[in-house]
Amino acid sequence: MKKVGLIVLAAFIGGAAAIGAYKLLERRDDGMSIEEKQKVLFASNPVKISSAGSVDFVQAAAAVSPAVVHIRTTFNSSSSDRSGSPFDMMEDLFGGGGRRSRAPRAASGSGVILTPDGYIVTNNHVVENAEKVEVVLSDRRKVVAKVIGTDPNTDLALLKVDENNLPVVKMGNSDNVQVGEWVLAVGFPLDLQTTVTAGIVSAKSRNIGILARNQQPTQQQFEEYQRTGKRPVLTNTSIESYIQTDAAINPGNSGGALVNANGELIGINAAIASQTGTNEGYGFAIPVNLAKKVLEDFRKYGAVKRGYIGVTFVALDADFAKELKVSDNNGLYVKEVVPNGGAAAAGIKEGDIIKKVEGIEIYDSPDLQEKIGRLSPGDKVQLSVLRDGQLKNISVTLKGDDSLGAAVKPALAGKPTGNTISKLGASLSPASAELKSKFGLKSGVVVTGIEPGKAFDSLDIPKGLVITTVNGKPVNSVKDVEAALPISKNGMTTISGVGQNGNNYTFSF
Repeated sequence: MKKVGLIVLAAFIGGAAAIGAYKLLERRDDGMSIEEKQKVLFASNPVKISSAGSVDFVQAAAAVSPAVVHIRTTFNSSSSDRSGSPFDMMEDLFGGGGRRSRAPRAASGSGVILTPDGYIVTNNHVVENAEKVEVVLSDRRKVVAKVIGTDPNTDLALLKVDENNLPVVKMGNSDNVQVGEWVLAVGFPLDLQTTVTAGIVSAKSRNIGILARNQQPTQQQFEEYQRTGKRPVLTNTSIESYIQTDAAINPGNSGGALVNANGELIGINAAIASQTGTNEGYGFAIPVNLAKKVLEDFRKYGAVKRGYIGVTFVALDADFAKELKVSDNNGLYVKEVVPNGGAAAAGIKEGDIIKKVEGIEIYDSPDLQEKIGRLSPGDKVQLSVLRDGQLKNISVTLKGDDSLGAAVKPALAGKPTGNTISKLGASLSPASAELKSKFGLKSGVVVTGIEPGKAFDSLDIPKGLVITTVNGKPVNSVKDVEAALPISKNGMTTISGVGQNGNNYTFSF
């Protein structure tokens, strides 16, 4: 009897603590961050669900589904830069169709509730240029949402609805996510009601180039273009370090939850790899640890306060290492140090190879950019750089883009060479005899540069492709290409070539 009494007393104290903590959460609303609210909420109300090793997703799905919402957006007719759905950035990249001339009247996506008082995360491309954003809650209520902040560089947006006592998804730690781990994707694909799909994490730190293609000029660049007619050179400030999963993700899942088997939010679903515009195997989610910083900046400032190292770099591999005449195949080779940037002040030099950030080995640009993307101007970051065969630890104080004038961005190994064909948006050079011999070719011109937003960029024709024929005609020079372009059938141009991997490719447009 005494034991039963102790159990009842413990339950009473636990319940009282939960209620008291939640009331404290309500009273301290203005002074608490989104993550602090989550800690109070889930410390007081621990969610007891299956372990990460379980293949039973029933409890995780039940815990998450009520807090994933349907987002519906409407646009006015002047939004001419929009296309048929908010997922065209995925469709354009992976072959789901071309741009259309008219803006949509309506579109939809998903969102994840993070706090009981109505903060909701979604993708920037779901709400971008929307005239009205409406959220459909799990109980079928419709509420109008206010856009607190948007960031095209990470494709994140934060919304706020005037509601209380809403269900919440617990934020996890995306750094702990492992390849092979079970995950669930929750959202509203293809305008269906709440849908849960399962898969595994198939890769981490994926950069698929989707955000860089949607980079827009600044207002200053646009005004300069209006005055001079000179096309601006856009700096790539996007941050892509996606979690890749084979859980089925379709248009409509954008902004929805990617959770582990514990029901913890590890990513915000953002894109798919597809030739049709619908699921064909791989989806991509923004890591929640990157999202935490961006969302908190939205809540505090309405915009992202991003810090930059102040270098341009290229990720090393065997080919680049040979071209740059360096012996190391791993790390980020510093191509340029921006004057007055944090790297310059810390003593980083051109030719340095960044090997580690905060003691963690890095191999490609997403490894560095995601970690820097979580920091703010004034924050310090420890870099390990290889110089003259010696590893040096250097502390860099990050600077904001207003004082720096340039972002941390990947650089191509060398500038485009050859002549540019403006209608294709590409620079071409005759293929060398050595290159033709390597692939057994009788003709060929090499794509040495690609202009963002033009034909080759839209078709994802890679730099380094050896074009062998245009509209069936062999080409060995830029003049050959220009002469072959008008010889098309039914208005279609067909380009065939060989990639650096030796595979044959054909593009029609």
